Amino acid sequence: MASRKDPFSAFRFQIKIGDIEGGFSECAGLGLETEVFEYKEGGVNDYVHKLPTRIKQGNLTFKRGVVDGKLWQWYLRTRPGQVQLKSGSIKITATADDSAMTWQIVRAYPRKVQGPDLNAAQSSVAVETLEICHHGLTLG
Repeated sequence: MASRKDPFSAFRFQIKIGDIEGGFSECAGLGLETEVFEYKEGGVNDYVHKLPTRIKQGNLTFKRGVVDGKLWQWYLRTRPGQVQLKSGSIKITATADDSAMTWQIVRAYPRKVQGPDLNAAQSSVAVETLEICHHGLTLG
């Protein structure tokens, strides 16, 4: 009998980008898309040729509880034109120690940082958001 493989849990993950790591509660935007050039060949009316061109990646968005100012410091360096590219990784873990799948983030920089919504009437965690642009994702 073949052994069954269950999907990985979405709550077991680790993020590291340069010196920024751990403690993230959400990660969104993991994906790549191939752009397509449509070519309508004269005399061929049954279909349109769809030719692959380049790979496009979306931005990655991370959320975490406010613990220090590292996200803001990285972002604020981009303002005076001192963009600091950082590479990193996103790992899904099958267990606490076992890395099941890893995406490598290539040459990333912050596009947007947002501080927490503050409300004295709530007792929720102060959450900050980081959105980064990158030059690609690789698996492995």
